Amino acid sequence: MRALVVVPTYNEAGALPELLEGIMALPEYGVLVVDDHSPDGTGAIADTWAERFPGRVSVLHRQGPRGLGRAYVDGLTRALGTQVPLVVQMDADLSHDPKYLPSLVAAMDEADLAIGSRYLNGISVVNWPLRRIALSTMANRYIRTVTGLALRDCTSGYRCWRREALARVPLDKVAAHGYAFLTEMLFHAAASGARIVERPIVFVERREGVSKLNGGVLAESVLTPWRLIARSGRIRGG
Repeated sequence: MRALVVVPTYNEAGALPELLEGIMALPEYGVLVVDDHSPDGTGAIADTWAERFPGRVSVLHRQGPRGLGRAYVDGLTRALGTQVPLVVQMDADLSHDPKYLPSLVAAMDEADLAIGSRYLNGISVVNWPLRRIALSTMANRYIRTVTGLALRDCTSGYRCWRREALARVPLDKVAAHGYAFLTEMLFHAAASGARIVERPIVFVERREGVSKLNGGVLAESVLTPWRLIARSGRIRGG
């Protein structure tokens, strides 16, 4: 197995089978589904796929407090316990197309972390309303200004890590629970000296389920960059 794709899930029963089908079409990739005890049966669907593809699909059923950051900490920690050289982060809602996996993996020839960027070549987003595009672009500008990170898409959740670079990130100290977790991970990667590159993707708004974006998640996203620089000092990454 060349890369292990870590996919956090919460109520993604409608989207997960199509996503797994796309990843399983790539023979060198495995998947770890990290299910936050979804009430819609997502975890049971993932178990079925693990039986269908033993050794390539595995499932981690979380029982603790829910949250994207918490799920990723558990999933990435599990991934680091394997010998797979590359670890990928990917959304379960079909907004991240598996067809971009080979491009992100190929970037590891020159990088420690590759980000699937929505903003590398203009704005590559499908089916977002203008207000959502404006919020996302302003959020990235805000993060770059506060933290000094020199990347176009600091909030993309589509990422490929070299295992050694991921191991240098202090997962046990990551505090963000929502989407701000992505900013925090990127900040730590840059602080550790990781070589970070971006590769273009087209992001497609979810076709199944509902967004987990809410007021608490937005507030955490606003405060997290300031918390990071207050603890670590301003850095320049990228």
